[in-house]
Parts: sequence; structure tokens; C-alpha cells
Amino acid sequence: MSLLIFLVFGFIVGLIARALMPGTQKVGIVKTTLIGVAGSFIGGLLGNLISGHSIFQLASAGWIGSVLGAIILMAILGRNR
Repeated sequence: MSLLIFLVFGFIVGLIARALMPGTQKVGIVKTTLIGVAGSFIGGLLGNLISGHSIFQLASAGWIGSVLGAIILMAILGRNR
């Protein structure tokens, strides 16, 4: 059940990141979810770097960190096109 909740959280974060990112993103539902999930981990990594905790400690970020991580990931993926 927690996996399903995490995927729904990733989907919502991906949708928010797509809405905040300027321009058009031609991304499907699955890729939006994966970007949101990965963005959560990127946000957690950045949060660990800022707070001084170990970067090898996997942690999910909150809403703001997750959305920021997803926007960073979308910018990187959009640049490679």
C-alpha cells in the first residue's frame, strides 16, 4: 500500500513540476510519475547536502524539495533533446 501512495505522490509532484516548468513538455503519465519520484530523491539528496547529513543516506524530501528536484530533473532532461 505504501508503494502505491509513493507512486501517487510522485505523480502529483510530477504534475506540479510540469505546471511550473515554462514551455511545453511532451511527457506521458508514466514518465511524469518517474520524474516526480526521482525528483523526490534528488530533493532529498540536496536537502542532505544543505543540512550536512550523509549523502549516502537515502531520504525523500517534502513537497517543496520534491517539486524542486523534479523541476531540476525536467530541465536536465529537456536540455538533452
